[in-house]
Amino acid sequence: MAERPYIVGNWKMNGTRAMLSEARAIDRAAQRYMKAEVAVAPPYTLIHAVHREAEQIGVGAQDCFPGEDGAHTGDISANMLADAGAKFVILGHSERRMDHRETNKLINAKIESALEAGLRIILCCGESLEKRDAGEAEDFVLKQLAASLPKIEDAAERLTVAYEPIWAIGTGRTATTKDIAAMHKAIRGLLDEAYGEETSAEVRILYGGSVKPENAREILSTPEVGGALVGGASLSAESFLGIVVAASESEDA
Repeated sequence: MAERPYIVGNWKMNGTRAMLSEARAIDRAAQRYMKAEVAVAPPYTLIHAVHREAEQIGVGAQDCFPGEDGAHTGDISANMLADAGAKFVILGHSERRMDHRETNKLINAKIESALEAGLRIILCCGESLEKRDAGEAEDFVLKQLAASLPKIEDAAERLTVAYEPIWAIGTGRTATTKDIAAMHKAIRGLLDEAYGEETSAEVRILYGGSVKPENAREILSTPEVGGALVGGASLSAESFLGIVVAASESEDA
């Protein structure tokens, strides 16, 4: 598994220029916790501004359009993201899959476009509570992931996978560490098959779903958890940095 835990804040549809002070605070503090790799994905409107503020943290985007350019009113291409200063893009998040009816095929097309633009990818996957209760969680997630994985050469070198059980996003609920470990192990097995064990070992698997400073240490100490994709707790530098500290300390354990 890659050496440093990867802690990524997904600001979702939150943030105006007033939040640049939070970005500055996160960036300055991240310079003191080099055992963790830290990044944030602000809304499109703040990517360039946060990129200019950032000296240490990575800056990314929350989505992209699969095409390079053209008559696509309101859409933003991967090339545009890179031009604004983004280094990665989150794709396949459950909120995009559900709210915008995004299919695995579309997500795969977005991934390939983003890779062509030189961006790193955070590919999300996760099951609903209904799938979990029916005992179908692992089968569902692996099929979802297999259909979305990029097939182009060297894709794995710029890939991160984020497992986010849908029922744990923004609800205050988290999966048990036993459930997290089992799913991450299954995902690792799929990555081994897709890319080979040596290459797969460099792909970090993040956990997302109500990660907070209070539970971060336990989650990040779980086998095969290579970091966290953080939603609400990333909107405040204080709470987000509590997770970064937990990640840094988990490296010392």
